[in-house]
Amino acid sequence: MKHLALTTALLMSATGAMAGKAFVSNERGNTITVVDTESWEVLTEFDGGNRPRGITLSPDGSLLYVCASDDDTVRVFDTETYEELYTLPSGPDPELFVIHPSGSPLYIANEDDNLVTVTDTESHSILAEVPVGVEPEGMAISPDSQWVVNTSETTNMAHFISTEDYQIKHNILVDQRPRYAQYTSDGSRLFVSSEIGGTVSVIDVAEDGTPTLRQKIEFEVPGVLPEWLQPVGVKITEDASRIFVALGPANRVAVIDGASLEVVDYIMVGQRVWQMDFTHDQKYLVTTNGNSNDITVIDVEKEEAIKSVQVGQQPWGVAITPY
Repeated sequence: MKHLALTTALLMSATGAMAGKAFVSNERGNTITVVDTESWEVLTEFDGGNRPRGITLSPDGSLLYVCASDDDTVRVFDTETYEELYTLPSGPDPELFVIHPSGSPLYIANEDDNLVTVTDTESHSILAEVPVGVEPEGMAISPDSQWVVNTSETTNMAHFISTEDYQIKHNILVDQRPRYAQYTSDGSRLFVSSEIGGTVSVIDVAEDGTPTLRQKIEFEVPGVLPEWLQPVGVKITEDASRIFVALGPANRVAVIDGASLEVVDYIMVGQRVWQMDFTHDQKYLVTTNGNSNDITVIDVEKEEAIKSVQVGQQPWGVAITPY
């Protein structure tokens, strides 16, 4: 397997490009599947701990961070050798997290304890524990790194936490069971998905970070029951022209026009689409499909699914290296 990875790297270097890797956390299989983003072939699979869910990378792509929820820890792996290097304290039941653009700290949602844990990735110590609403899950960081947003599923709020003093400065009420939050690249807008409410809340953000709820986007797919339209993962193109929303058991990814905030298309993907990530050039969007045990590759420009790749059991999250 290492020989295959090396051969692939050499071939890509010869053509002036290098393939990236998509790391997929398999919640029920307790593994991480590695997929080459050039060939879309599975490179390998390795142990990810017990119930791996949230997954992200260091800014340079050399380290992979995995929320091993049932181990109450964050496991850290080398993205080349796949060796587990160490663990980081996370608080109980870590589910989702975001990393500071500098590489430290991690901001981790602890679903069972209603906390956001702030963990220094260099000293391997906890810097702060921030009390938030009930069942915290979604995490986002503003492009200027001044704010971390947590969404609390039972409280139905987005909490805006200052990264300077770890205090909540603003709360915005959204619809039932908010699962994910994502800023636009300029930080002027935040999108929050609500799984049970069936909506995405659009929040305008002032220059000082003050949020204001602008509107809520709803979804409607012919032949799909309304209760199946469960927004979870959200990804936004760099120019904010398109917002992609994973709709869970509807087996669709919604495409929203960034200017009009209207839904313009629905892309059929695998079963129970959950989380997503772009390749580094945003040419492709990769979705995790928990009930069909695969990922779907979407051509972003064409807004169509072009490939399905079988991975592990109940894929949950995906993170793609920045090259």
